[in-house]
Amino acid sequence: QVQLVESGGGLVQDGGSLRVSCAASGLTFRIYPMAWFRQGPGKEREFVSAISASRNTYYVDSVKGRFTISRDNAKNTVYLQMNSLKPEDTAVYYCATVRASNTNYVPRGGGMDYWGKGTMVTVSS
Repeated sequence: QVQLVESGGGLVQDGGSLRVSCAASGLTFRIYPMAWFRQGPGKEREFVSAISASRNTYYVDSVKGRFTISRDNAKNTVYLQMNSLKPEDTAVYYCATVRASNTNYVPRGGGMDYWGKGTMVTVSS
C-alpha cells in the first residue's frame, strides 16, 4: 500500500524560507517520479514542481528561481525548498506520484496515481 506523508509546513513571514518533505512507503521509491501540488484558499489545486527518477526537474513559472525540488532515495523522501516566499504561496502542499516506465519522465500535472494528505504553508505579509 503506497503512502505519502508530507511534513514541514508552518507559518513563515513574507520573504522567508521553508522546506517541506514527503516520505514515501509501499513503493520502490527510486524509480518513481515525484511531484508537488498546492491548493490555496478558495483556489483549485495546481501543479508546482516535479522530479523524475533520473532527477530531471520542472517548475511552474510562478515558483521558478524560488523553489527547488530534490529527492533522497536512501530516505525515500522528496523535498521542496521554498525561498523568497510570498503571501500568494499560502496553500496546502501535496506530494504525489505516478507509475512511469521512463526514468526521465517528469510529470507536468495530470494523471497522478497516489497522493498525500498535505501540509499547510502560511506566508504572512
